[in-house]
Amino acid sequence: MSRINLAVLLVVGLLLVTAKQSMQMSLRNPTAEIETSNCKLTVLRVGLVFTSDRNEKAVIDSGLFTNISYVDIAGRRFHVGTLKNTPIVYVKTGTQTVNVATAVQILLLKFHISGIVFFGNAGSLDKTYVPGTVVVPDAVAFTGVWKWEKFEAENKGQLAFGHYNYPVNGENLLGTAAYENITLYSPSEEPKEVFWLPITLTKEAATEELTKGLKLKECHSGRCQAEFEIIYGSKASTSDFYVKNEAYGDFLVKEFDASTADSASAAVALTALSNEKPFVVIQGVSNVVGVNGSYPELASHNAFLVATTFIKSFPTQRLACE
Repeated sequence: MSRINLAVLLVVGLLLVTAKQSMQMSLRNPTAEIETSNCKLTVLRVGLVFTSDRNEKAVIDSGLFTNISYVDIAGRRFHVGTLKNTPIVYVKTGTQTVNVATAVQILLLKFHISGIVFFGNAGSLDKTYVPGTVVVPDAVAFTGVWKWEKFEAENKGQLAFGHYNYPVNGENLLGTAAYENITLYSPSEEPKEVFWLPITLTKEAATEELTKGLKLKECHSGRCQAEFEIIYGSKASTSDFYVKNEAYGDFLVKEFDASTADSASAAVALTALSNEKPFVVIQGVSNVVGVNGSYPELASHNAFLVATTFIKSFPTQRLACE
């Protein structure tokens, strides 16, 4: 046999041995193929969102959050760390819907987020919900988006100001207010007009099981309440004016069957839905509309306790391929 033929046989033999060894390594180590195809496990973080210093204090005082780093973007500070070993990013958005929506959008664009947990305070429109109760609604609407109809307009709105004349109902030059839908944009669907924004996580998770056995705080600053409930399945309203007027609160209950009112939840919902991210809204009742007395610290504390149970339900890693 010639030297050339012998060399060819040796090369072919080496190639066969190498191929056999590569296949065996692949079978023993399933990640070998993943690594060679430019795929890797990416850490996903849960986005924890709230509006106020009081909410942030509930997070810090709990001792459950470990801060790793932070980054400032567009005037907001995003804290990266862990909560009970779950990777999270939290941001204090500030009040008003435009600030809330802006902060949530930045959060989703700049970080690998698996879902959003929003917690905060709300006023109860249902007089059976005492301060300290936690409400996890199924849907929320922008009830601050409406068209003011002219006096004696043919197209009447839902809110007729004359119905609230005092001491006798009657005509009122303010006319009526017609509540309007908003446009929901989505990357996978055509824009559509909606009124109620569905809160996705409460539809998908066994929520009662998540919080089963959770003990809420009953006392704050020396004041104690009765044992608190966690209410599921209600509807919430959001507007840029905080509702304290009892008559208007009663109207929201009668017209829309809303149980709570706040100034942020719908902004979180709209932004999360537009990015097709799962999310949940958790509201601590700080006061009852039209009733004296407010317990904002207690409401924040209890809402955060419920938020921690939802945070654990999100995935924290995914397979990312370039």
